[in-house]
Amino acid sequence: MPRVGILAAADGWHVEALGRALTLAGCEIVRCDPTRLLGRIGTDSGIAAATPTPVRPARAAPAGSAATSTVPLERLDALLVRLIPPGSLDQIVFRIDALHLLADRGVLLMNSPRCLERSIDKHWTSRLLHEAGVPTPRTLVAERAADALPAFREMGDVLVKPLLGSGGRGIFRVSDEDHAWRAFRALEQQRAVIYLQEFIPHGRSDLRLFVVEGRVLAAARRHGRDWRSNVAAGASAVAHRASPEQEDAALRAASAVGSDYAGVDLLEAEDGRLLVTEVNGIPGWAALQGTTKIDIAAAVARLVVTRLEARR
Repeated sequence: MPRVGILAAADGWHVEALGRALTLAGCEIVRCDPTRLLGRIGTDSGIAAATPTPVRPARAAPAGSAATSTVPLERLDALLVRLIPPGSLDQIVFRIDALHLLADRGVLLMNSPRCLERSIDKHWTSRLLHEAGVPTPRTLVAERAADALPAFREMGDVLVKPLLGSGGRGIFRVSDEDHAWRAFRALEQQRAVIYLQEFIPHGRSDLRLFVVEGRVLAAARRHGRDWRSNVAAGASAVAHRASPEQEDAALRAASAVGSDYAGVDLLEAEDGRLLVTEVNGIPGWAALQGTTKIDIAAAVARLVVTRLEARR
């Protein structure tokens, strides 16, 4: 029986959905907390997780199910990365280093550490999209306000985003030069990177396409209260039938970051352009699942099992 870990800090909707799907696919499941990874060098060298907790399928939650021992993660057959929580630079670097070590030791990771590095870092994602010929908004990244201001003047209306982050958190729009200068200076003083992206007029909706192993599994249109259309920010989602052009853009975007599965966000600009704004290598799909009869967690589980079988 394959042993599959789910990297997540706590049980939740996605963890339970994946746990059910993987259990039905014949896997043993262990949840591993990304904040409790142990890197040992010397005796028992390797990466372990302290007090991992077995995933509790919704239909069966045995009493006393909490694990009491540390599990060497190299003994897993696969690890699904469900969450890498915010943290300091040291914490993020260590967590990604741990994933690289597991991949080097032969554990199947989804998505791969390289994909996660590319998709978590917005600048890296934007550059890869551009190099792959996938239309994406004009972008500038700088450390100093004085270096960012000329790009603002050229674009005139921009979104300022954290370099690392998801769910629309920390994003704000600036179209006034005085406000832009003060915002850039504040970011500079915080030693943050100033990531500017041209604002694309697109109404109040965008598209989320869920890609699994080279095909678009499901799609939704997200309607926001203003230009922000992230579900985490209060947007609603309805089923959407993706056009061939939209599917092609999503597939090329997912391929550009090297993902096994991904959530790809597209904007339909008022001037007719179709642009990719984000490729999420740790995508959520709770809202998307509410718009489709396709079992998305089951599709991810099938992909894991198929990849494991191909290794035998």
